[in-house]
Amino acid sequence: MRVLITGASGLIGQALQKSLDEKGDEILSASRKEPKSTNDIQWDPDTGFADEDLARLEGLDVVIHLAGENIAGLRWTDEKKKAIRDSRVHGTRTLIEAFARLEKKPNVFISASAIGFYGDRGDDEMTETSSAGDTFLSEVSKEWESESRRAEDMGIRTVLLRNGIVLSKDGGALATMMTPFKFGVGGVIGSGKQWMSWVSLDDVVAAINFAIENEKMRGAVNVVSPNPVTNEEFTKTLGEVLYRPTFLPLPEFAVNLVFGEMGDALLIDSTRVAPKRLLDAGFEFEFPELKTALEHAVK
Repeated sequence: MRVLITGASGLIGQALQKSLDEKGDEILSASRKEPKSTNDIQWDPDTGFADEDLARLEGLDVVIHLAGENIAGLRWTDEKKKAIRDSRVHGTRTLIEAFARLEKKPNVFISASAIGFYGDRGDDEMTETSSAGDTFLSEVSKEWESESRRAEDMGIRTVLLRNGIVLSKDGGALATMMTPFKFGVGGVIGSGKQWMSWVSLDDVVAAINFAIENEKMRGAVNVVSPNPVTNEEFTKTLGEVLYRPTFLPLPEFAVNLVFGEMGDALLIDSTRVAPKRLLDAGFEFEFPELKTALEHAVK
């Protein structure tokens, strides 16, 4: 297959490239940077592709869209929030506009989204048919997915990956969490009762491959383990895996003081999500349980 990936240098993108390469697929990587190889294509999320680069998109089998501004950091300033939104909404829009200019459009479009779509929902279990929340990340995700769905109007099978917290020591939330734990200062965040819907990096890559190969996969797909846990359970399990104590809590007021809105969204909000469509389609998770997933991730 001929596959185009945006955001190929990110955590998921790098792992996905390795998987597709092992299968013998031809991989094209779109980024802002000057091309370093024949497989690189220069792309600007605001302005799209140059004509000569657009021609290389003719006849693609799959486009996997992973590009987007990192949502983690200290605080979400107005400038940061604009970058988070624009990189997803405008970037997806220019990609879809590029599809419209092709004579032979891609067969499959797989676009990243996030379980932030659901917002802070307490103990309620969310499936793909659940409504969107009302947080900043919910609003961004709704707009992001709306732009992605325009590919469906062109006859392109479209899959929206609502990814949970991806577990890998090489990046993402887990890599950040591991630092205080290694120094023995890890602990429960806030009440510890908030739900964390997580997934191993290996299962994210497997789910993307599954979505490519399974023609019945369309629309929103929750990419999370079937076994979400509370922050308290996650903290205890990570401490066990790292052989570190977990007795220093981080109170909610401290999260608000240091991280502001970003801290609420990423550390305090509770989102309990089920991967109903993956399970109904017969997908099997390699790491469905947290402890084995963490042990594998931190090796």
